[in-house]
Amino acid sequence: MDAAIELAYALDTFYFLVCGALVMWMAAGFAMLEAGLVRSKNTTEILTKNVALYAISCVMYMVCGYMIMYGGDLFLSGITGDGVADDWTYAPSADFFFQVVFVATAMSIVSGAVAERMKLWAFLIFAVVMTGFIYPMEGSWTWGGNAVFGLYTLGDLGFSDFAGSGIVHMAGASAALAGVIFLGARKGKYNADGSVNAIPGANMPLATLGMFILWLGWFGFNGGSVLATASVESANAVAVVFMNTNAAAAGGLVAALITARILFGKADLTMALNGALAGLVAITAEPSTPTALIATVWGVLGGVLVVFSILALDKLKLDDPVGAISVHGVVGFLGLMLVPITNDASTFSGQLIGAVTIFVWVFGASSVVWLALKATMGIRVTEEEEYEGVDISECGIEAYPEFSSGT
Repeated sequence: MDAAIELAYALDTFYFLVCGALVMWMAAGFAMLEAGLVRSKNTTEILTKNVALYAISCVMYMVCGYMIMYGGDLFLSGITGDGVADDWTYAPSADFFFQVVFVATAMSIVSGAVAERMKLWAFLIFAVVMTGFIYPMEGSWTWGGNAVFGLYTLGDLGFSDFAGSGIVHMAGASAALAGVIFLGARKGKYNADGSVNAIPGANMPLATLGMFILWLGWFGFNGGSVLATASVESANAVAVVFMNTNAAAAGGLVAALITARILFGKADLTMALNGALAGLVAITAEPSTPTALIATVWGVLGGVLVVFSILALDKLKLDDPVGAISVHGVVGFLGLMLVPITNDASTFSGQLIGAVTIFVWVFGASSVVWLALKATMGIRVTEEEEYEGVDISECGIEAYPEFSSGT
C-alpha cells in the first residue's frame, strides 16, 4: 500500500477517534448540567440515569442499532474490515465508536426533560428501545440513505443535516416531549390559575461546568462530522467548522442573556447556559458553509428563540426542568431550516419533510413505548417519593447527605 495513503488513513482514523472521545465527554456535560439544574434531593438519580444510559446506548447500538442504521452483521462482524482494502478511508471500528456516542447524546436529551418524577427503571427500559431501535430507524432514513418505509428518500428530496440538529437533537427532544406529556408536571410547578412556580436548580456552578463541557465536546460533534482531516481541503473544512461552532455558541449565549434581561430585568444564568447550547444546536445542521458572521447570527436566533420557547412550554404546562425540549427540539428544527440559506444542495421543502419525518416517527414510536410502560410498570414515582426526592426511593443514597435533614 502507498505510504501516503497509509498515513492519510492513520491520521483520519486518529482524528475520528479523538472527536469521538470529545463527544463521549459530552455525556459528562449532560450529567453535570442536569445535576446542577435539578433539586439536590434528585441529584443521585439523575447522575445514575446519565451513566446508565451511556452504557445502555453502547450495548444496544452494538447488538442491533448499527446494523439497523447502516447495515452489516450483528456484533460488529460487518464493520471490522481492514479499512482501505474495503474502500474505507478510516478504520470501520472508529466509525462505529463515533456513531455510538451520537446515540448516547440523543438519549441524554431525554434524561433532563423527565427529571425529578420518573421511575428510574422505566427510563432505562425506554433507553433500550430508543437506542436499539427508534433512533437507528430514523438514522437509517437520513444518514443511512434508506427510503422511509420504502416510500421516499430524504436525500433525494434535498434534505441535509451535517452533524445532527434534527437527526440527533430534534430526535432526542421528540422522545422527551412524548415522555413529558405522558408523565405530567412536577408537583407544585403550575398553579390552578395558570401561573408558574419557579423550581430553581441546586447547583449553578455544576450546571455552568456542564455547559462548558458540552461546548468543548461540540467541537468533536461537529468537527468529527467532516469525517477527515488528512488533506488540505478537509483540514480547512475542519477549521471552518470549529470556528463556526464556537461563533454560534457565543452568539447564542449573548442573545439569550440580553433577551432575559429585557424580559425579566435580570441576567438569568440558566437562560444564558441554554442560549449557548441553543446556538450550538442551531449551527449543527450546517457548520461548514456559513461565514463566521452568519454562524454568529444563527446562534443569536437560537439564543432568542430558546428563551421564548421555554416560556411558551410553561404556558402549555409542559414541565421540562432543564429546557431540553426547547434547546434541542425547537432550536433543532430552526437549525434544519437554516441549512438552505448557505447550502445550495439542500431545499427548504426537503428540510421540512425531513424534520416532519423525524418528529412523527420518534414522537409516535416513543409514545407507544411510554404508554406501554405506563400501563404495565408505571412511569411516575408516588407523590410521597417525589416530595422526599427520588434519590432515596430510586437509588437509596443521597448526593449531599451531610446537608440534608436525613430520613
